[in-house]
Amino acid sequence: MPRLEIAEDGFRLDDRPFRILSGGLHYFRVHPDQWADRLRKARLLGLNTVETYVPWNLHAPRPGEFRLDGGLDLPRFLALAAAEGLYVLLRPGPYICAEWEGGGLPSWLLAEDGIALRSRDPRFMAAVDGYLAALLPPLKPYLSCDGGPVIAVQLENEYGAYGDDPGYLADLAGLLRAHGVHVPLFTCDQPSDLARGGLDGILRTVNLGSRVESGVDALRRIQPAGPLMCAEFWIGWFDRWGAAHTTRNAADAAADLDRLLAAGASVNIYMFHGGTNFGLTSGANDKGTYRPTVTSYDYDALLDEAGDPTPKYTAFREVIARYAAVPDEPAPASAPRLAPAVVELDASAGLFDQTGLFGRPVRADRPLTMEQLGQSFGFVRYEAELPAAGPAVLHVGEVRDRAQVFVDGQPVGVLERENHEHALAFVAPRTGARLVVLVENQGRVNYGPGVHDRKGLLDPVRVNGEELTGWSSSPLPLDSLDALALAAARAEPTAGPAFHRGSFTLDRRADGYLALDGWTKGHAWINGFPLGRYWSRGPQTTLYVPAPVLRPGRNEITVLELHATATRTVELRDRPDLGPAED
Repeated sequence: MPRLEIAEDGFRLDDRPFRILSGGLHYFRVHPDQWADRLRKARLLGLNTVETYVPWNLHAPRPGEFRLDGGLDLPRFLALAAAEGLYVLLRPGPYICAEWEGGGLPSWLLAEDGIALRSRDPRFMAAVDGYLAALLPPLKPYLSCDGGPVIAVQLENEYGAYGDDPGYLADLAGLLRAHGVHVPLFTCDQPSDLARGGLDGILRTVNLGSRVESGVDALRRIQPAGPLMCAEFWIGWFDRWGAAHTTRNAADAAADLDRLLAAGASVNIYMFHGGTNFGLTSGANDKGTYRPTVTSYDYDALLDEAGDPTPKYTAFREVIARYAAVPDEPAPASAPRLAPAVVELDASAGLFDQTGLFGRPVRADRPLTMEQLGQSFGFVRYEAELPAAGPAVLHVGEVRDRAQVFVDGQPVGVLERENHEHALAFVAPRTGARLVVLVENQGRVNYGPGVHDRKGLLDPVRVNGEELTGWSSSPLPLDSLDALALAAARAEPTAGPAFHRGSFTLDRRADGYLALDGWTKGHAWINGFPLGRYWSRGPQTTLYVPAPVLRPGRNEITVLELHATATRTVELRDRPDLGPAED
């Protein structure tokens, strides 16, 4: 494939003027069996390029490990893009934001006391070097300098919103070059951060969702010559639990795309297809109040969560056709959906009875953080004995992020980081009563200084003013349900968190949605595939079910309900419910 050049008058490809028309498509948010479909729909829109981040934390779940298999087979994704005739903008971080857990930074970095992330801290830079050394050699054949589709690589991500050390960016650029990246590099920042986040000699690009002329002018002031590019043209937004579903008018977004292209700019549409934060991968924001992100990353994008074109797809295709050739093929049609059905979950088991799902308990005077336990996702079960019977006030300095408290197996309350809660009152029934605190990681902060986001109980725990010691900390990562043992559901309700399971039969596979009306908060799986979190707080009330995780014949649904349910049934539906819209 030809190589991209950065010239005074713009991009050139094979010594011809070239405009990048790109769309965001994160392979790790889409089932791998659906990658080819989404890439074809990008080409049919008129795009010549797709953009993807690379989540370091998924590829390197533990120090010394690196994965490029299954849904993380990035070489396969790049090969499929090339087969579709698409170029690729690769954004390997090390920090990616992306509303992704920890901004893609692996949690095991935080096991180092005092480590400074996104800095020249030698411990951080050594870890980045190891990451790039594992990631980049398998990608070498896919770089355009070696005939592949990757025409440019991003350096860090919106660094100007975080720091202002050009030496850090220069060191990162050196590592990329040392590991074989000999394609153009670029940085991206919001207009007010362009000076802080850029590096001399590296192409700067701007991120914006509106005020196109102002953003382009800001980029031109700091970079008078060279290509104009918007690396993230925000055409929607992400949602958080407890808020409304965010949308953006299709005509309004298309008009701003027209303004960008009329200015001669290249563009990356964020997002072309958002996808889903499957499992426990969604991040959070904290600007004084912790706000976790929902499971869906629909983003009000051009393709919805199931990959169907939205009205925005049609509107954008019409705009792109004014500036570039759009394939003379029909726009893609919507795919078939599952027939609605009600599924009874007729087997259950208490969470705390499932000792095989928990890691080895670790004893210590104080509760251990997830990072100290070598854990990234899920829960920690903390246990200790209460010193006396009678009224008690439990005080926790830092709950990261949500703690359910039990005394002798009975729930006595919840402490939420989001609500700045630290204390809980109850009556201990006896001396030596068993205190259990189940703490959920609801997503590490993905933006700003809050990325230093350790999970669990971070400070000493006190009861009636005295520090409580003698803790047992047991990790519950929920990375596999193979050890789960359930029995026929009893007539009486299960006290505390519990698993529920049922089955249904299909004639054929199709995309669908799982609705959990009457359930409170928890996680859901189909055939062992983690669909993600649900929460009656909303706005999202359905979870996307990709067709490839289903099978003709018998299928199995498992739900972990953390509180209580008013029903024993769930529903399969043919359409999503992401909540009431807020433009």
